[in-house]
Amino acid sequence: MSADDDARFMRRALELARRGWGRVAPNPLVGALVVQEGEVVGEGWHGEYGRPHAEVEALRAAGEAARGATVYVSLEPCSHHGQTPPCTDALLLAGVARVVYAAADPNPKARGGAALLRAAGLAVQGGVEEAEARELNAPFFHHFTPAGARRPWVELKLALSLDARLADHTGRSAWLTGEAARAEVHRQRGAHDAIAVGIGTVLADDPQLTVRGEVAPRRPPARVVFDRRLRLPLHSRLLRTADEAPVWVVCGPNAPAEAARELEARGVRLLRAEALGEALAALREAGIGALYCEGGATLAGAFLSAGAVDRLQLFYAPLLLGADAVSPFAAVARTSIAEVQRWRLLESRRFGDDTLITLAP
Repeated sequence: MSADDDARFMRRALELARRGWGRVAPNPLVGALVVQEGEVVGEGWHGEYGRPHAEVEALRAAGEAARGATVYVSLEPCSHHGQTPPCTDALLLAGVARVVYAAADPNPKARGGAALLRAAGLAVQGGVEEAEARELNAPFFHHFTPAGARRPWVELKLALSLDARLADHTGRSAWLTGEAARAEVHRQRGAHDAIAVGIGTVLADDPQLTVRGEVAPRRPPARVVFDRRLRLPLHSRLLRTADEAPVWVVCGPNAPAEAARELEARGVRLLRAEALGEALAALREAGIGALYCEGGATLAGAFLSAGAVDRLQLFYAPLLLGADAVSPFAAVARTSIAEVQRWRLLESRRFGDDTLITLAP
């Protein structure tokens, strides 16, 4: 196979991996295909947590045609017994001749599959389309970094006017973007453990923050409200839908005791924290690996000022709200051009008349 062929087949494996969106966490999204003499004879992907991995599904589809073939997989094959047997065992049993993978597995318990396969006599090549593979599973890779031990992966989503305003002069921000952009937000929500907003957004818009649309996540994301003084209304849509998805509130250490009792009586989980770093550590300790933050302005400013944003998802709607409208960046800590955080563009996409730009630090 040529390098171009390897890249082409790996891009297909990455396409297949996306089919597990919202269904495989805390596992990564993985796709695989079996290629015999330049022809795809089997495809597979990890479709559900606890179910067979991508390599096993692709080998099953290929059957006897897998013998002597090349397997392309978007993550290094695992070599340990977890919810399923090691994928390395399946590859060896199938008699494949070559394995090409995109990115090495960062999980200390699972990595090492490439070395094991090489030791068994297979030709093994890694690093094909690695950047795209790592971006596809960026929250998973974050988990195995020093930062990942301290806080969740954080994506900050903001719906903005052309003049970079988050809400109108009254503070309302609902329905800024069109239906296609809102459908994409629901899709993105479905791949996270929790969705976060500030209490100001709850009081202004009374959001539901559930996942609706084509994606049906394996577990509904928790709805997290940063509400230092416990002002979350008991009649809010969040509490009225508490049986559909968990509601958590991050409050201050000295939040009103009576309000705390009322919320806990309705099934709300309270996390007490003095500062944002402490709150994020508490969320990580509670099992939140990927957090989708939807603002508003005060919370967005706090996350950005703390350097706690891993991806910016900015949806721009084709309208102007004017100078008196709410800026999501007014609360960002003051800095200089020489010291300011720079961002790099990862992607730009259209959703109807709205534009999404995705940025990384």
